[in-house]
Amino acid sequence: MQKILFKINLKKLEKAELYVGQQGTYLDGILIPNKGESKYGDDGFIVQSISKARRDKGERGPIVGNWRYLAEDNHNSAPEAEDENVPF
Repeated sequence: MQKILFKINLKKLEKAELYVGQQGTYLDGILIPNKGESKYGDDGFIVQSISKARRDKGERGPIVGNWRYLAEDNHNSAPEAEDENVPF
C-alpha cells in the first residue's frame, strides 16, 4: 500500500468552510497531483474544498498544503493476505 505524507498550513485554512460533526471539527480537501516535477520534491498539492454555491460562482478553494508519496517500507507493513477461495 502506498503511503502519502502531507503538510497543511493552518493559517491558510478558511475557517468558515470547516464544519462540525459528531466527533469533531472537519476539513474537506482535495489532493491534486502535480503536472510536472516540483522543485521541492512534492507529488501534488492540497486544496481546501469550498461550498457548492461558491464553486458555482467560479471561486476556487485555497491551496493549503502539499503532499508526496513515501518510499515503500516493506519492513513496517504487514503482508497482504492472499485467499484464493474468495468468491469474487
